[in-house]
Formats: sequence, C-alpha cells, structure tokens
Amino acid sequence: MGEPIIQVENLYKNYGAVEAVRGVSFAVEEGEVFGLLGPNGAGKTSTVEILEGLRTRDRGVARVCGLDPETSGERFKERIGAVLQSTALPDKLRVQEAIELFAEFYRRRADTNALLRRFQLDEKREAFYGQLSGGQKQRLALAMAMVNDPQVIFLDEPTAGLDPQVRREIYDIIEQFKREKKTVLLTTHYIEEAERLCDRVAIVDHGRVIALGTPRELKQRSAGTTRIEVRLARPLADGALGRLEGVADCREFDGQYVLHSTRPPQTIVALVKQLEAENNELQSLEMFSPSLEDVFIELTGRRLRE
Repeated sequence: MGEPIIQVENLYKNYGAVEAVRGVSFAVEEGEVFGLLGPNGAGKTSTVEILEGLRTRDRGVARVCGLDPETSGERFKERIGAVLQSTALPDKLRVQEAIELFAEFYRRRADTNALLRRFQLDEKREAFYGQLSGGQKQRLALAMAMVNDPQVIFLDEPTAGLDPQVRREIYDIIEQFKREKKTVLLTTHYIEEAERLCDRVAIVDHGRVIALGTPRELKQRSAGTTRIEVRLARPLADGALGRLEGVADCREFDGQYVLHSTRPPQTIVALVKQLEAENNELQSLEMFSPSLEDVFIELTGRRLRE
C-alpha cells in the first residue's frame, strides 16, 4: 500500500491553557470513510480544522494528499472539500448563485446543474438561502463541498441538529460517496452514525485517541456482554447492582443505572428479587447489544453524550 491519503502523527493544538489536541495520531487510506467519534469538546473539530488548513498546529505532522495543509496553498485547496460544523450564507443569496459562486473559486469545476439535481435542490435553485429548511441547507453545503470534485471530503458533525428523517438522507449521501470511493473524514458524537457509515473509527476523548479500529473490532471489547439500562423508583445502596449475578460492570448516570452483564437472564431475575426484597419498583428496563457506546463507557466511565 502507498502513503495514506491522510496522515496525522503526534498532533498538538492548544488555546492558551486549554489543550484541545494532545498527541493525536491516525492514518486514513484512500477511499475510506473514517470517523472521529467523541463527545463535544473532545478535540475532533480542532483536528479536522488543522487538516483543512483552517488552523495552525502547535506541533506534529498533518498531511493530506501528500501535502501540508499549512503551506501548500491553492494546490491543497483544489484537492479537498469541506462541510463545516456551521454553514452560514446571506439569506438573500439564491441556491444557484451560491453554488456557482463557490465553483468560481476552483480551476476544476463539477457541473453545478448536475450537483443541484444530485442533492435534490433542482426545484430550489431560485429560492433564497433564508427560505431553505435545515436539511436543504445541509444538502446545499454538501453540494458546495463537491464543486471541485475533491479527492478528500471533510464533514464536521454533518447531521448535528437535524431531525431523524433528514439525518437518514444525509447518511444516504455519505454512503454514495463511499460507493464512489471518495475518501471521507467525518466527526460525530452519534453512535449509530459511526457504526453505520465508517470503515474505521478513532474514539477521541480529552484531545486523545483512546481507541481505534473498525466498529466491529472496537465492539469486540464488549463481546459477550449485554448492556442493561435500568431506572428505579428509588436508588439502591452503593454497589448493590454491581453484585447481581452476571454483572461485570455497573455505573450510574443521572439516576439511570447501566449494567454490563455476561448472563442477562440471570441478572434480570436477580434484579427483580433485589427490588422485591427492598420494596422498590422498576420504572424502566432496556437491553442493548454491544455498541461503541459501551466501549466509550468502559474506557472513560462516562457516556458519550454527557
């Protein structure tokens, strides 16, 4: 295999006393959809903005398409497309005007009319930006990121704040990029997004990569356990649920208990007996197969979206 299309080695970025990125390293192969998964404030956006050439790094290596984002200028910008965490255009700018304006920034340009059709904006070409729905604005941002037919596409929280139906539409677009063998680096704090879209994932927390691999490989860390989420009428004594049969790990988050059990049926029977003995009540109980959420809990002791 040749040089990775994105190479990050021991990357650091500080904002005054705040260490946003602390020794991040990963590589992305051409045609791969790679995800940076972590909570808000984990350092994902700072990492991506360095790779986009929008921020300078304090130290470390960052290369995209064999180029240094800080020093390669126009050569670099011609190779990438980006959807930032927030896209803001003038309300009175029309959809077609916006995409044609962005196309003028590049020597190599895609067919803007074809992009409008592809991103389901053909009927909105004369609409003002301020008249678009949230999903239409995000599709326009994706279309503008593709005006130069980029080799690498950066997507920073591409579905944040969108309703589930629009989120699924964006997933379909990213999966189309995947079929076209585009290289995509996306940041997200949505578990299902990373599991559905990404070939590999780096879990990021407090500016560091704490786990890296395919979703399947990462979930193998929790293989053999089931996550049981429980709400009770009254809290139990410290550690009581952790001593139930089959429970390998138990943590409490905002009044909800999260148990990882190797023997779910026995754990649930023991839980019911415990509650009966203490005259307590079960308000809710949900069971889940292992997910990247479980990996994050085991590594940090926190939930991904706390």
